[in-house]
Amino acid sequence: MSLIIVVADDDLPMRLFVSEYLEMCGYSVIAAEDGQTALELVEKYHPHLLVTDIMMPRMDGYQLVRQVRQRPEFRLLPVVFLTEKNTTEERIRGYKLGCDSYLPKPFEIHELGAIIRNLLERSQIMQTEWHLRMQTPTLSGNGNTNAPTALTILNLSKREKEVLELITRGLSNIEIGDRLHLSARTIEKYVSNLLRKTETSNRAELVRIAIEQRLID
Repeated sequence: MSLIIVVADDDLPMRLFVSEYLEMCGYSVIAAEDGQTALELVEKYHPHLLVTDIMMPRMDGYQLVRQVRQRPEFRLLPVVFLTEKNTTEERIRGYKLGCDSYLPKPFEIHELGAIIRNLLERSQIMQTEWHLRMQTPTLSGNGNTNAPTALTILNLSKREKEVLELITRGLSNIEIGDRLHLSARTIEKYVSNLLRKTETSNRAELVRIAIEQRLID
């Protein structure tokens, strides 16, 4: 089955241009002319990736990504901003909200294709590694293959759980520190502890394990 991509852009020629190119690349594309419609399509079809403009009616791209990231099932959905807004502040805002790539218009369509292919491949690898990890038991000292995996015996402190929950919401270290009244450096230490305890290498893997293992309420 083809991977599904939602493309959101209120400019019809641009929407058709991107959609037709991605369909030629073998993807199944669902297009939306505004952010609200895009959100409804994401909820309905559970796509593998979202490409969105920022300046759109009803709901702009920033609001769209914020809404998407608030839903546990879409916290790891790859997101590409494709927009004319290209100041440093706007790019920083986009990345803080949780976009994976920020491509300013005008752009090379083949570059967009390469970005999407890379994000989808990385997403698929992460899912495969996760399933393999879940299927491989951790051997105990006496060779008992029915021993619980390291993930099932995690002992997280109350503060670590608070930090982990905010990470799954897509907040940055600075934003988490503001919420918990702690410094960003302190939050970095908590994140490092969580990565070590869950045997993960980045925040995306950490979020996936937190959701799958129900490490947060």
